[in-house]
Amino acid sequence: MRLHLVEELPRHGRPAERVVLVHGFTQTLASMEPLAASLHDRFGVIRIDLPGHGGSTPPDEGFAEAAALLGESGGTAAYVGYSLGGRLCLRLALDRPDLVGALVLVGASPGISDPAERAARVASDGELAAEVERIGVERFLDHWLSNPLFATLPPRLAGRADRLANTPEGLAASLRLHGTGAQEPLWDRLGELRPPVLLVAGGLDQKFAGLAERMAAAIGPSAEVAVVAGAGHAAHLERPTELAALVRDFLDRAGGPPPT
Repeated sequence: MRLHLVEELPRHGRPAERVVLVHGFTQTLASMEPLAASLHDRFGVIRIDLPGHGGSTPPDEGFAEAAALLGESGGTAAYVGYSLGGRLCLRLALDRPDLVGALVLVGASPGISDPAERAARVASDGELAAEVERIGVERFLDHWLSNPLFATLPPRLAGRADRLANTPEGLAASLRLHGTGAQEPLWDRLGELRPPVLLVAGGLDQKFAGLAERMAAAIGPSAEVAVVAGAGHAAHLERPTELAALVRDFLDRAGGPPPT
């Protein structure tokens, strides 16, 4: 696997303060541009295409290996991950706490702990992978973006044109190797987290708002929960300015990203 990234130096502030932004499934690093625009006045910002997305190669290894590669590419920084990107950032923070000075998870989960539910999700992700291979990315996006999870995401903010840069092969491999079912559940390891953690959910995203509260309870006092009012699951697309304000405030209180 090889990851494509874009790095922007801060307009002001110290170049050593770095934030890595990691997108979700079917997106590319372009989806993090609105959030980056509100951060890189002060921070060096790295946006990364996940395996199977954008300019990165399709994955040929599992979830833990993808998280390790994310850390090798992003280096020592604060990590902000959305959905799939958040799950990978969480695994990285657990496996390589030396790289992750602060962690922000947006609409993310630690995986599925129930074996039967996890097996069902593996089967469901396999069906989605076969679907995108059969019908192609454009028609698959029609299906994917009609998911109730994105009911509050206006089409003009969905970044459909950028998502069309993905390939059926890349998205299918991502589903099979890095889907929620394929991920080793991390609930039992949450108490091991060393960096300060901000768990973010859209105010209209009741499922992930509840997950954020459960995760915070499992992590302990180093975790806090923030809600982006008026946003659904894709808070980074629906309310990027509000999300950026939460991230900036959190990093200020957490002492900022670690130096490189």
